[in-house]
Amino acid sequence: MPRKILIIGAGGIGSYLINTLDNLTGNGSYERELYEITVSDPDTVEEKNVTYQRFTTDDVGKNKALVMKMNYEQVKIGNKYPILVDDQLKGYDLVVCCVDNLNTRRMLYKANVEGVKWLDLRSQGRNAALVSYQAEPSSYDTLLAGPDGSFSCQGDSWDGSKEGIHFMHAVIASIGAQWMQRWFAGESVNPFMVVNV
Repeated sequence: MPRKILIIGAGGIGSYLINTLDNLTGNGSYERELYEITVSDPDTVEEKNVTYQRFTTDDVGKNKALVMKMNYEQVKIGNKYPILVDDQLKGYDLVVCCVDNLNTRRMLYKANVEGVKWLDLRSQGRNAALVSYQAEPSSYDTLLAGPDGSFSCQGDSWDGSKEGIHFMHAVIASIGAQWMQRWFAGESVNPFMVVNV
């Protein structure tokens, strides 16, 4: 029976995570139905996204979640609406936050839904982090501090060129996929990790 996963955000981190998870089960793999992924992202693909996200110029102007559904077999639902309330988290084996938006993270960390298991993957410039529902709750205030709004995983120093691009979003997506694979297998996983270059 496939694991039901909700991935919030199909940008820099989410698009690489989806690609990695889909590759685990595609092309004749014996565990073809390992995951049943729902992707939620209200954003549309912009030209600048093609530089560091898993999109092409043909995707520009299209909804990110719907592009993921069209391109990846394990994505069963592409939802172009945002996740705003706890009830939207119900019914999944794992909820994965891949957005650089503290409001979404606050809702997820403080979700009052019994049994919600979550993983938060984040990056900005040369830094990345993995935080799971198993992390020490006393650290949440620090992890959720900062200004409201959305922030690029490329960080403030990125000038939009291919020369100064950061790849930490791809790194944390790969680490997240490995974490998920081991967690679903019942193996011990690290509840919190930070990666710096």
